[in-house]
Amino acid sequence: MNIIMSMTWKELLRKRVMLLTLIMTVVFLVGFWFVARAIGGDASLQGMDPNSIEHLMIRFSNGAIILTLGFFFGAFVIAFLAIFSSFSALAGEAEQGVLQALLPRPLPRWKWYLGRWLGYVTLGIGYALLLFIAILFIAEANAAIPRDTMALVKSFLLFSSVVPMLITVSMLGSGFLSAIGNGVFMTMLYGAGWLGGMIDNLSYSMPLAPKAMNSLQNMTGIISMLLPADGLQRRMMVELFSVNEILGMNPLNDSPFGISDLSSIPSNAFVAYAALYTAAVFLIGVLRFQRKDL
Repeated sequence: MNIIMSMTWKELLRKRVMLLTLIMTVVFLVGFWFVARAIGGDASLQGMDPNSIEHLMIRFSNGAIILTLGFFFGAFVIAFLAIFSSFSALAGEAEQGVLQALLPRPLPRWKWYLGRWLGYVTLGIGYALLLFIAILFIAEANAAIPRDTMALVKSFLLFSSVVPMLITVSMLGSGFLSAIGNGVFMTMLYGAGWLGGMIDNLSYSMPLAPKAMNSLQNMTGIISMLLPADGLQRRMMVELFSVNEILGMNPLNDSPFGISDLSSIPSNAFVAYAALYTAAVFLIGVLRFQRKDL
């Protein structure tokens, strides 16, 4: 299993998708630095006492906007890395004859599947950690950000939890669909989940009738249940800024991609559902691979 995991690392590092991701990450971070610098250089801060509460609140609000923008686009980067690194995990290698060469050896299929999964997940989480630290560093250099260690740890765990979820669903889809078909399916599924979360977030600021609001929330709730990745990202921002603990003072209100209403915050039950969802899909994927004709 360790051999399969290390083989997955080497394969991912050779793939152009990994190289392209790293190049685009550098471009993103450079652009993000200038955006953060522009937001952090708020004209209203000039001439203000740096030790005043008002100065601190403005810097904290600017930091919320910077971090929300950074993690909004950062979530897309790690999501597409997770999807496009694993969308051909089974179908692509079966088509190339790799599985036929490896699995006749005394290697249980579940160990091969787990080794592949661990390889994709560990590399994806390692990349997510580097991106998480880089976004925090840029935001800290240009504004005020939360420094509570526990909040940072919780937010990173939620930020990176999207990686194993998407890889698990992608590997399951690879057991049913062709490599290209699975890539298209995963992209559309992730896009639908993101759109559902965005509509749910914006619905609280829309002047809708109660019946229409309930219908809209039911629809977005179903979409979120199909792939709860976007909900985890919104909960990550909540944990980062400890929104539940500041008595209605929501610094994400100033952000175009933030939490517009406290009632839209994903609950602990939703996080537990996401964990069970990932575990259940992983088990189904293993069982499917055990029965798959190569």
